[in-house]
Amino acid sequence: MNKNQEIFETAPIPKAVAAMAIPTIISMLVTLVYNMADTFFIGQTNNALMVSAVSLTSPVFTLLTAFGNMFGIGGSTAISRSMGLGEAKRVKNFSSFCFYGAIICGIVLCAGIIAGINLVLSLMGVQESTYAYAKEYLTYIALGCPFILLSGSLGSIVRSEGAAKVAMTGSMVGTILNILLDPVMILWMNMGVSGAAVATVLGNIGATVYYLVYFGKKKTSLSIRPADFKVREKIAKEVFSIGIPTALNSVLTTTATIMMNRLLVQYGDNPVAAMGIAIKVNTMVIFIAMGLCAGVQPLLAYNYGAGNRKRLMGIFKFTAIASVVIGGVLTAALLFIREPVIRIFMNDDIIVEYGAKMFGILQISCPVIGLMFLGINTLQAFGKGLTSLLLSVCRQGLVYIPVLFLFNRLFGMYGVVYAQPLADAVTVVLVMLICLRSIHRVNLEESSDTIKNQR
Repeated sequence: MNKNQEIFETAPIPKAVAAMAIPTIISMLVTLVYNMADTFFIGQTNNALMVSAVSLTSPVFTLLTAFGNMFGIGGSTAISRSMGLGEAKRVKNFSSFCFYGAIICGIVLCAGIIAGINLVLSLMGVQESTYAYAKEYLTYIALGCPFILLSGSLGSIVRSEGAAKVAMTGSMVGTILNILLDPVMILWMNMGVSGAAVATVLGNIGATVYYLVYFGKKKTSLSIRPADFKVREKIAKEVFSIGIPTALNSVLTTTATIMMNRLLVQYGDNPVAAMGIAIKVNTMVIFIAMGLCAGVQPLLAYNYGAGNRKRLMGIFKFTAIASVVIGGVLTAALLFIREPVIRIFMNDDIIVEYGAKMFGILQISCPVIGLMFLGINTLQAFGKGLTSLLLSVCRQGLVYIPVLFLFNRLFGMYGVVYAQPLADAVTVVLVMLICLRSIHRVNLEESSDTIKNQR
């Protein structure tokens, strides 16, 4: 039994969760630093319009990440289930399909954004004051689409076979490169937002190259060989059954962010810049929760495929407790230091005042937010992509968007901010109810035969 198989099957649950979740959490934090680096160094210019421009166009980057997740999360879930079933050939088919699918999708998105960039900026709510900066930033991000999709999807695919440390290292390679290039391009070369975008793209290229080297060493059960690329035999269907709902969830999140920015911009550029910073700081707790739950998803999917109900339930319970404890501790710590943290990004008293209050509001739901991600990842591990999508729609659609407009009308600018924690709290309750019900209904002892019969 190799080391990765031991983690999936026999290692003590705390050890298995730690082995998969800690590198994934680090990867998420590295991604957070990656995203924060641009805001930090642009903030050093003391130009609120530049910070606002990046905040307004950030949903596009989220959208690109969504398409990367379509292949990454969709593929990784299918790969882990197939590993539990002992289907080595299909593991190679899934990984090759996701690799070339991400490349093709990235090229299409690049062409689409470049061709319709004025329309995209208009939809983002970009105003005349930030238009030039936003267009500069978005143009270079669009050119890097294939690498942005590849770096994200390959990290998830590699993690699916238990190589969480490799996925973490790939993320770190991209982030370190981005952080090193940011001050050079933004400040020293005086490229401003263009420099931030170029550094981001080069970071993704660096991460992609690292993963390609990993595949080239041939010490993996995965494949990116063209000969293993298949669409038929339900390869594409199984990837997209989870991947498309995951991508649609991110698209909905992007849409909600755009709506939020369009409401905030009526109060001026400073609130938009402050909210952009507050969201990035708040994302620290969110990403740790996401990292914990994304890390255990391969464990859940593998044991679902193998029909090991006892181990799956143990992983679920342990992760639920860990997510609440970690979320509570981090929330308390960040609330205590929120003003100096926000001032790191931009030393402007008005923006710090706005940002500190916005950040405090966003933190209300953070102690329990991990339960939502755990529930959604568990449903995805079971192959219930549609159910996970419907629950995500509740968070950023059915609950969030109506409350967003209602609270804006009733309470003004800060009402816009309060809409998110309320939507999160409602969704946590719904996700846990439906997830626990699904766990009790699924006969995991027969899941292996059920999956095989569906193919």
